[in-house]
Amino acid sequence: MKKKLLSAVMLCTLGLVGCGDDKDPVVEKPKLNSSANILAFLDGKSMVMTGDNIPSHPNGYSEDTDFGAVSQCYQKVTMSVAAGNFKVDSIPGTITDGVCHHDQAKNPLTFTSTTVLIENATEDGSCFDVTFTFPGGLVQEGRGGFSADQKKLSLEIFFKNQATGMRCANGAVGAANTVKMGDKAFTGNAVQVYAIQ
Repeated sequence: MKKKLLSAVMLCTLGLVGCGDDKDPVVEKPKLNSSANILAFLDGKSMVMTGDNIPSHPNGYSEDTDFGAVSQCYQKVTMSVAAGNFKVDSIPGTITDGVCHHDQAKNPLTFTSTTVLIENATEDGSCFDVTFTFPGGLVQEGRGGFSADQKKLSLEIFFKNQATGMRCANGAVGAANTVKMGDKAFTGNAVQVYAIQ
């Protein structure tokens, strides 16, 4: 009887040894307060914009306006980051009678940036100024920011020299009444939201 009781006590004791604390270790979020840190965080990742994350005015222009090859109607945009450059794969939607149809895909387009300039990042990465340069002289400029959980990247960008007031010094990403196109207040939604994968 004494041996059985001792064995039971030993089993209970052994069952507790090595278990340690049930709490998960604290994992610190990457700091997104500089160009180097932001690019390092995104390197090797893909970001996808679809559905409700596509704004009504990508790059400042209505998705319902037919500008031919430079129309802003999209079904899906995927950005992949490697060595500091962004490869952008976009699947345009189809504009019919002044309406963007996201579900009617057209031929995909691919661009890879030649330079990406990130400046003036806030301590938490919720806002930073960004300028993308692509071959052929295409330049997009504006501001970007990460969600608090670092699972989404929002970009409020415009074609070069088309807008003013779209930098972090003017307000947070998507801030109302800061952007002008020409001399008129921009009232559309240009914030592209990408899920980071």
